[in-house]
Formats: sequence, structure tokens, C-alpha cells
Amino acid sequence: MDMEMRIKILENAYIGSLVDAIYNFTKQGVLNKVTEEKRKIQMITGKKRAEQFGITKPEDVFKRLSDIFNCAFWELEYCNDGFEANSKSCKLCTYAKKMGTEAPCNMYCLHPMEGMIKGIDPKLKFKVSETLWEGEKCKVKVSR
Repeated sequence: MDMEMRIKILENAYIGSLVDAIYNFTKQGVLNKVTEEKRKIQMITGKKRAEQFGITKPEDVFKRLSDIFNCAFWELEYCNDGFEANSKSCKLCTYAKKMGTEAPCNMYCLHPMEGMIKGIDPKLKFKVSETLWEGEKCKVKVSR
């Protein structure tokens, strides 16, 4: 098996395990509680996690995570007070919908990114106005 095929299999297995966790958290009635507890942890560990991924600028959170996980593909638009990140595709969201789970967006994508961005600069605002779960794209504004 060549390296590219091995990586693709690992990416899909990783996404599958995340969706399986969402499915089980939902089934046990603890998804909201686990999501909130994990968010608190992401806000505390975000700076360290950004460092582990070699991320030093807020916009690099979107770029680097796209490169590493090959899951959501973000396009950035810069504006006066920051930038807007948009994604029209996400493997995690697509697979979760196929499996009939609740939304995985906050627990496994948006909260970790928010934690890293605020770890880099605590003064930044992180506002999600749309997700692929309920809309046509994920739309996140990062601003001062």
C-alpha cells in the first residue's frame, strides 16, 4: 500500500471515530454537556495546541488544520478588522449527516479553532454565523 492510500484510510478512520463518538454521546444524552466541557478545555489549552501545530497567526488556524486533517477546506477573505473564513465542504459534517448523528461542528472543529485563535490573541472575537450542518457553508468571522 502506498503512503497516499494509507493516509487517506487513516483520515477516514479518524473522521469515522469522531462521528461514532458524537453518535454515542447523543445516544447517552450527554452530547451538550460533553461539548461544553470540551469547549472549556479548548479555551484553556488553545495556546499550547496552536504551538504544537506550529500555528502563530490566527488565519493559520484555518490553513494549517485544512492541511493536516484534509477535512474542511477554508477560504479566507480579509477585511479591515480581521478576516472571514468560509468552507463549502467538510468531510466530518457530511459523514455525520450520513450516519444520522447530531452536529459534530462545535466539538471537533469550531471550539478547537476558537481556542487556538484566542490562545494566540485573547482579544480576538470568533463569531460563527453559519455552519454546513444547517446552511450552505461554514462562515466564521475573526475580528478585533
